[in-house]
Amino acid sequence: MCLLQLCVCCTFLTGCVYVVFYDIIGTLKGFDQTINLILDESHERVFSSSQGVEQVVLGLYIVRGDNVAVIGEIDEETDSNLDLGNIRAEPLNSVAH
Repeated sequence: MCLLQLCVCCTFLTGCVYVVFYDIIGTLKGFDQTINLILDESHERVFSSSQGVEQVVLGLYIVRGDNVAVIGEIDEETDSNLDLGNIRAEPLNSVAH
């Protein structure tokens, strides 16, 4: 991981982030040079084409860096206004290496 990538991850510390691999959302508490992540207050959003989005509580969660496709900061106000019960979508495919 280059210095620029480390600096970008530092800006997300203690903020709510979205990690694309299994649709995990949580508060980024720490990371290392291989993008292993420590998330607190995390939950997984499980999408379905037939019913609303289910949120599975995970709590404190460690994500291996090689499973992370994308990590991005979430606007918590916008996210809290989403009506997840009415969102229908096919689940994402697995990350291909």
